[in-house]
Amino acid sequence: MEKNPLLVQHLTAADYSKRPFSTVILPLGSLESHGPHLPLGTDTLTAYEIALEVAAHVPGTAVLPPLNYGMSEHYRDFPFTVSLKPETETAVIRDILESLYREGIRHVFLMNGHDGNIPSLEIAAREVKVAHPDLVIVGLDAWWNTIGDLLPENFFEVERGLGHGGEGELSIALALFPGLCRPEDARGVVPSLPPHLDVKWLFSEITNTGASGDPTKASREKGLFMKEVLVNAIVKALQELDACGWDLRSAEVRGGRHVP
Repeated sequence: MEKNPLLVQHLTAADYSKRPFSTVILPLGSLESHGPHLPLGTDTLTAYEIALEVAAHVPGTAVLPPLNYGMSEHYRDFPFTVSLKPETETAVIRDILESLYREGIRHVFLMNGHDGNIPSLEIAAREVKVAHPDLVIVGLDAWWNTIGDLLPENFFEVERGLGHGGEGELSIALALFPGLCRPEDARGVVPSLPPHLDVKWLFSEITNTGASGDPTKASREKGLFMKEVLVNAIVKALQELDACGWDLRSAEVRGGRHVP
C-alpha cells in the first residue's frame, strides 16, 4: 500500500519525470446546499476523500485536483448554489480528458459525487473515447446507488439510505470529514414520488429543508462501514484492471466467458 497517495497538484515536473504514473483518478463534485447539517462542498469532499483512500491502495495511481463545481441548477432555490451549465461542464471534462491523453495517460477513473454531473460525464467520456480508442475510461457515476448492492440487507433505516443529504450521505460524511458536519441540525423530507418513474424535479418541489431522505438516522459507524466496503470494491476493480493491463476485452474483467 502507498504510504501517501500521489496528489498531482503537489508534484513538480521533475517529480513526474522521475516517477510517472499510469492511472489517474478525477474526483467530481458540486457546490450546493445539502441542508443545515452538511457542508456545501459535500459532493466534492466525498468524491475526493474516497479517491485518496483508493489511490493509497493502488500503486501507480495518482489523484487529480477535484472539479469543485457541477451542474446544480436543480438545487438553485437553496443557498449557496454555484453551478455550471451542462454544456460548460461537458466541455471542461472533455478538455481535462484530452489533456490527460496528451500527457500520456491511458487509464482514467472518474469518481463522481454529484447527480447533476452524470449526463456531462457520459457525453464527454464517450466523445473522448471515440477520438482515442486506446484511452480506457472507467467510472463510478453514482456511488450512492452502487453502495446499496454492497451493504447488508436493511442496513439503512429509511429509503435505502438515499436522499440528498440523507441517511447515507450524512453517514459517509461523518466518516470522511466529521469536523464539517452538524448532525445535531439534521433535517430532511422523505419525498413521495411515483414509483418506477424518473421524475425530473426541482429540489424545492420535494423538500423545504435543502435535504431529502432522513439524515436523523445517520451515524459515523454506518459511514465507516460504507467507506470500507466502497473503497474495497473500487480497489478490487482497479487491481483487476491492472492485472490484465486494462484490456476491457479480458473475460476476467468482464466477469464473463468466451463462447464459440
